[in-house]
Amino acid sequence: MVPNPHEILKLALRDAQGADGLGPIARAAMQAWEADTVDWLVDQPDALEWLYSHDHGDLVGRMRMAKGAGLAGQAMRTQAPVWVLDALEDHEEDAKLPFSAERPYQASLAFPLEGDQSASVLVLRFLQPLVQQDEAAERWREALESFWMGFTTARRHQIEPDPEGVLTEVSETLLGSQYPEEILQHLVQFTARRFSYKVVTVRLLDEKTQSLVLRATQSGNRAYRRKAALPFGTSIAGQAMREKRTVTVLDVQEDETYVGHDLAEEQGLRSMVCVPLTVFERTIGVMSCYTAERRQFTTEEVRALEALARQAAVSIEHARLQVRTTLMQEMHHRVKNNLQQVASLLRLQMNQSQDHHVDEALGDSLGRILAIASVHDLLSRDDLDHVGLRSLAENLIQHTSQSILRGSGIRFQVQGDDTSLSTSQATQVALILNELILNAVEHGFGMDQSGDIHVTVEVDETQVDVWVSNNGSQLPENFNEQELGLGLQIVNSLARALRGTFTIKNELGWTVAHLSFTRTSGE
Repeated sequence: MVPNPHEILKLALRDAQGADGLGPIARAAMQAWEADTVDWLVDQPDALEWLYSHDHGDLVGRMRMAKGAGLAGQAMRTQAPVWVLDALEDHEEDAKLPFSAERPYQASLAFPLEGDQSASVLVLRFLQPLVQQDEAAERWREALESFWMGFTTARRHQIEPDPEGVLTEVSETLLGSQYPEEILQHLVQFTARRFSYKVVTVRLLDEKTQSLVLRATQSGNRAYRRKAALPFGTSIAGQAMREKRTVTVLDVQEDETYVGHDLAEEQGLRSMVCVPLTVFERTIGVMSCYTAERRQFTTEEVRALEALARQAAVSIEHARLQVRTTLMQEMHHRVKNNLQQVASLLRLQMNQSQDHHVDEALGDSLGRILAIASVHDLLSRDDLDHVGLRSLAENLIQHTSQSILRGSGIRFQVQGDDTSLSTSQATQVALILNELILNAVEHGFGMDQSGDIHVTVEVDETQVDVWVSNNGSQLPENFNEQELGLGLQIVNSLARALRGTFTIKNELGWTVAHLSFTRTSGE
């Protein structure tokens, strides 16, 4: 198991000792993954250029590769880690470089990284076959991307190589935090200590009330900690946010636009610099730093604060996303549990019922509830708002086998392509598949309970086709699609809701139900 990337990168940045940290970060990733070499390529307007190479440092800045070529190009196109687990030399996407024949690499892993107006790819290569670890790779990608964002921000604002080690130290500090409140508290403590400020505060924008709310300060004064929220359109902090630029004040006790003269005099606050917290051109808050004496803030000091604020803003947004991810997964888990409780109540009612028709109706409702529960089960484990179609089909078949086909001779097979569906489409497709599988069991096999049911998926760009086929009893010769039973009526209705089509007919000794629809990109 690959160790925690945050801890490893903290140690690597500490070892960088004020340098930009690129080499130590690359080597740390290589060692953690037990890779045999590592290359770091940056996306330039007309090519991918080597930024770091473990084995060929002499090629850095001189060697280039066509955009879109190789595993690095594939990672840039797909914006997802690219795995080659074995037989690397036979892989069609592997670029044949001048030094490729030096060592017989068998596997590779490429991480695409988005930075401050600059993208890059970190490529690991292995002499032995590789075991795919998607969760570990995603954690590493997030940690590497956080570093890359700070690195590119520093470069763009021309404050590297960071002689005072400010970016290196703050990156090390923020990488160790995974919650927004912790990051904010680390930020104010670090900034006050590093620049010898009297007070440092961070206010974040509350988008509902359009006000700046105090979220962190290292000041121990209770009155200061209870400072009221500031309307977005007022105050110097609001000006820095609104204009997306740093604002300085020589003396807050004398400035007429400053809000809170009494508290400033009580705390002995004089000069102030307000730096907006900006991520991807969006301002989420402002950091205000106060001195105990009247003074001007140097250009280098302001640049360092701006880079620090950008790095902190990225970390805050990343932490917020992590919290939302956890909450959404918990929500889907609870929805799944609630649906399973409803299903248990229906089973209890079925056990008490003496009416065969009532049992059938309750059984049908039970299957539909479990189909929706399958969607939320997958959402709680995988992506938050998309579900893999093949995973969904396999889940439904597992539920059917365990609930109504235990001990039967019916064999299931899921085959073909896979694709991700939005939550709404996944729910509709789950209900359709549930009806078609149950229809095949009931009408295709009846009392025989022996045969094959195949679920086949084909995807052509955004067009999705799903076939549910069985080799049991075929449709009667006088079958009329206009006179469908309740289950297939539900399928027809849901197919129309998907803006798709549904047909069912006999083909080559099989009964084949066909659903066709266009996959949407999101909710």
